[in-house]
Amino acid sequence: MADMNRATVSAGYVGNLFQFATANGADAAGLLAAAGLSAEALDDPDARVPMARYRAMMRAAQQRCDMPWLPLELGASRDFRDISIVGLICYAAPTMGEALNELNRYVRLAAEVSLPGRGPRFQLVTHDSGLWMVDTRQDPGSFPEMTESTWSRFICETARHFPEATFARAAHFTHPRPAYGDHFERVLKVPVTFDSHWNALRIDPSWLTIELHQPNRYVFGVLTRHADSLLDALRSGETVRGRVEAAVLPILHRGEPDMTSIASALGLTRPTLYRRLRAEGAGFDELIDQLRRRMAMEYLSGGRASVNETAYLVGFSEPSAFSRAFKRWTGLSPGAWKARQGIRTDAVGG
Repeated sequence: MADMNRATVSAGYVGNLFQFATANGADAAGLLAAAGLSAEALDDPDARVPMARYRAMMRAAQQRCDMPWLPLELGASRDFRDISIVGLICYAAPTMGEALNELNRYVRLAAEVSLPGRGPRFQLVTHDSGLWMVDTRQDPGSFPEMTESTWSRFICETARHFPEATFARAAHFTHPRPAYGDHFERVLKVPVTFDSHWNALRIDPSWLTIELHQPNRYVFGVLTRHADSLLDALRSGETVRGRVEAAVLPILHRGEPDMTSIASALGLTRPTLYRRLRAEGAGFDELIDQLRRRMAMEYLSGGRASVNETAYLVGFSEPSAFSRAFKRWTGLSPGAWKARQGIRTDAVGG
């Protein structure tokens, strides 16, 4: 699992957003500055970029292009194979079903996300006599734009290459209907449900058997060997701190995480976890405090959660206790911090 606040995405993934935004009116230098990146950071598509910088660029692009629905258009704009080695591997598979398996195998190379267990990110589930593809990434509400661009890419890319095929029949999103909600059905061309219990596409089972154009087993082998080496490098960079944060994130709203329980979830004893964190220059309580700080700023900066909702999401039972902690973190109250960031207080959840 990967903690969204320490996770990375491929430079190719970020570069695709950068190219799309600048083609739609965003100033290149301003966009890079907003994300804290240099142009050179995007030169190698296999290089890693912090997820936080990708999120920052996404939101800057929406503002600078005056296009809040930009994630939908971004997903519809280009093939996955033009963005990531993962897309190239998928296109070298014989069928859509096998391509989905390869996507789940290598999807971390495109974007690291936190998952609820060791299962695949994109799972097929039969529900209400229908087949659904479910994106199981955790905490999707902190970055709903990722869900929007992901489902748009799945749907529009299939329609572009297989116009006669039946794929998506409905799209579900866990986040509330945004102000640009009318654009969803325009781009996706399927019925859309917001405030759903899952991020999912209802799909036609025949999609899994679609034969891809000119699958190449030699190319597939070359690509997978390269992808395996990239995955190995990504795994080697994992830290105990990152593993702890990934384990804590789904339960952060419950209050004070218990170090013994977290150690057990990671297959460690409490003393071992303590020693390994200290070796990385971290303490458990300090880690939790910093995680709360990052998540609080993420929820508030998204403009989708009120101060009271954010307090609950990061584990404070009393808004007053959250406000005191936030002032300790930033020197400002949550409301003053939002105002300084230029975040509207009349957004969803105020």
